[in-house]
Amino acid sequence: MRESEWIELGRVGSPFGIEGGLHIESFTEPAEALFEYEVWSVRAATGQRVDRRVVEARPQGKRFVVFFEEIGDRDAAAKLTGAMIEVRRSELPPTGEREYYHADLIGLRVTNLEGIELGSVRHFVNGTVQPVMLIKGAREHLVPAVPQHLKKVDLSAGTILVDWPDEFD
Repeated sequence: MRESEWIELGRVGSPFGIEGGLHIESFTEPAEALFEYEVWSVRAATGQRVDRRVVEARPQGKRFVVFFEEIGDRDAAAKLTGAMIEVRRSELPPTGEREYYHADLIGLRVTNLEGIELGSVRHFVNGTVQPVMLIKGAREHLVPAVPQHLKKVDLSAGTILVDWPDEFD
């Protein structure tokens, strides 16, 4: 399995105010860990990346509001809406035992304890309590990405074994 050089750590949301602020959704755990990185690579839907430095950040509900250097008004901020916040894999801390970056699980084939292949991991959804894997096969399954349900991850084989029935969602 080929590892991606870039890892998504968050998403840029809509503009906030008239002075260039932006709503930010963090994919890190804890959410504030996103601010441990001095420079974010902000990737637009076109694939173009621009490095951005956060000059101010504050929590707002479950998200954050940030202000970037060189973004001083609402129109400039609006151009970043929907962009992904990424860092190079080499900047990430190593994972612990039974810890995985979401990016490393996307695309893996998922089978349940009964031997039924549920499909492959398409993406993650931030649930209210824990992240949830969206698994797409003959149908979609939403499986909480927690040790109770993730029984075995084999990155080299590209597989995940889950304790999740085929007929339950």
